[in-house]
Amino acid sequence: MSIQKEKWYVQSKKADFKAVGEKYGIDQVTARIIRNRDIIEDADIAKYLHPDLSDLYSPHLMKDMDRLIEILHKKITEKKSIRIIGDYDIDGIESSYILLKGLQRVGAIVSVAIPDRMKDGYGVNESLITKAKEDGIDTIITCDNGIAALDAIAYAKEEGLTVLVTDHHDIPYQEEDGVRTYLRSQADAIVNPKQKECGYPFAGICGAVVAWKVIQALYEACKIPAEEAMVFLENVAFATVGDVMDLIDENRIIVKYGLEQMRHTRNLGLQALIQQKEVQADRLSAYHLGFVLGPCINASGRLDTAVRSLKLLLADQKESAIILATELADLNEERKQMTADGLDAAVEMIQAQALDQQKVMVVYLKDLHESLAGIVAGRIRELYHHPVFVLTKAEDGVKGSGRSIETYSMYEELCKCQDLFTKFGGHKMAAGLSIPEEKVQEFTERINANATLTEDDFIPKILIDVPMPLAYVNRQLVEELKVLEPFGKGNAKPVFADKNIRIRDKRIVGKNRNVVKLTIQDMAGGTYPAVYFGDAETMMQFLETKDVISIVYYPEINSYMGREEIQFVISNYC
Repeated sequence: MSIQKEKWYVQSKKADFKAVGEKYGIDQVTARIIRNRDIIEDADIAKYLHPDLSDLYSPHLMKDMDRLIEILHKKITEKKSIRIIGDYDIDGIESSYILLKGLQRVGAIVSVAIPDRMKDGYGVNESLITKAKEDGIDTIITCDNGIAALDAIAYAKEEGLTVLVTDHHDIPYQEEDGVRTYLRSQADAIVNPKQKECGYPFAGICGAVVAWKVIQALYEACKIPAEEAMVFLENVAFATVGDVMDLIDENRIIVKYGLEQMRHTRNLGLQALIQQKEVQADRLSAYHLGFVLGPCINASGRLDTAVRSLKLLLADQKESAIILATELADLNEERKQMTADGLDAAVEMIQAQALDQQKVMVVYLKDLHESLAGIVAGRIRELYHHPVFVLTKAEDGVKGSGRSIETYSMYEELCKCQDLFTKFGGHKMAAGLSIPEEKVQEFTERINANATLTEDDFIPKILIDVPMPLAYVNRQLVEELKVLEPFGKGNAKPVFADKNIRIRDKRIVGKNRNVVKLTIQDMAGGTYPAVYFGDAETMMQFLETKDVISIVYYPEINSYMGREEIQFVISNYC
């Protein structure tokens, strides 16, 4: 359970659910869920229920896309040496892979450099530019980074390099007297849907999608069949989920079809990783991408080098793929233990120093591995429901990562303190920074002084889609709810609730003792199997004092020993 109390709310958005259900052949419950996702117009409902790859947007709608392709095509024709500079997270790795394979397909002379998290930090920098120059590189193309690298790109231009930026991060700006001036580097072309002048219909895509769109446009220019670019759909889907993008609009289509492709992937590295993590390929879901496979890809960039994950994707021998997948899985297990230790240290500091009294929690863990700062920040945010920055001691000062709540735009707030940082960047919900150690206290004071958050912002809110009696649930409805997948950020799994539930049986199971198996009973006397994943001991203690409880749940089909039954997965209780 969260340290914070929760408030449960029923979403009460209005529509003629009966009419919608009849029109589209769906249950009124499903119609209500769709309305709760603000999908109202007939065309949008039809697109949501029946997404199609033909609904994806043209790459040419992006600002500078045609210019970038013109430059890139010319460089390829002239046999100029091209270097991709990516990033060390899953989005950067997949972006690098897509650009590398795509450029190789059109005959480019191309190599990849992925920054070392500890040595280089995020994104393109002067040392990577210098190395490119020494290697005889003519053109640099970035992916998942570059939009904020004004100084590094200026240096590259001084050195006579051509620079092409593909990115999806927020555009840097300066603000004076409430007026924002957006900053643009000297890059020869910048493709980023977040640019104000960009006419792309959906800006919420990850770096890998931008890279994929570049390859789509490049294949078109090189007269390569468009369907060849579809081989990257699984990589784009993996990055979209791994980078926690909203699963709406184009992203939802990409992930839906990317998952289908990935269930039958021909990529030896992905095959090996799926097998290593004992995931049933035919049941692969967005959950597995985000919480099982994705962390293994990210682990290399955190504790070793992201090049190892890129090598996994590029593996052309089954044996080497298995070895690499095993190494990545082992690295992730090491990362998980280090994360648990870091979280324990953080909670101890928070309690000792009353840091939870800060509107924006700034936790300085000098000994934490800097690559884990973001993960630990996310865990603290889950516990306390505050925006959190976790700072760590680095070679050249202090580095940190932040994770936010919906009511606090982290990147915008950092912009108000940008004079303190040697480097920063990010999104509304997550950000990173580098800062001199002597300025940590001033940062803590200023970021909190600027915060306009209220106590209500710190209370987690559970939005219930439908208060639905357990007895209403049948096999047909459970199967129908699958139409709403893939679930994730921006397209959350539906939330149902019922009250006056009695507990007829309960026991803790699982090797980690984090699962509670229950038999529950509704007011009509019907009994049903249920399960809870989380703090099992706390739940058991709670149930000892309660005769009747309310639950938030989701119904699933549980298969065991050839027998299938509806099982209620409890996420919250009170």
